Amino acid sequence: MNKQQYKRVFTHLDQNGDGKLSPPELQVCMGKIGEELSLEEAEMVAELMASDGVGLLSFDDLVKVVESANEDEKVNDLKMAFKMYEEVEGCGCITPKSLRRMLSRLGESRTVKECELMIAKFDLDGNGVVDFDEFHHMMACS
Repeated sequence: MNKQQYKRVFTHLDQNGDGKLSPPELQVCMGKIGEELSLEEAEMVAELMASDGVGLLSFDDLVKVVESANEDEKVNDLKMAFKMYEEVEGCGCITPKSLRRMLSRLGESRTVKECELMIAKFDLDGNGVVDFDEFHHMMACS
């Protein structure tokens, strides 16, 4: 991932927009990738990862953690990002409409046709959508 992609994920996770990820926000984040984390566990994780001494993760903390993560953690992070773009949670694909919706949330206005062209670049099996393997390949190319 590049810095812009990290920023998009961070902004999505930072639900209250304060520029920091709190333990409850970490809980939500972990829940989106299918991992349950108690508030106490989230607080411990935040204290270990945060550089502020208060247990709130900054954008730089998130980048450091992600970049130092092992391959399994990177795949889990990609799954979390993929879920943000899915048409319907759990459907396993990103459609032109779901890509357009997510880009719009991120402040990038695109037409469905433009999104179709974007998807076509990474749609290895030609079915008109991007599945997780294609998304993984796309992220490795950027």
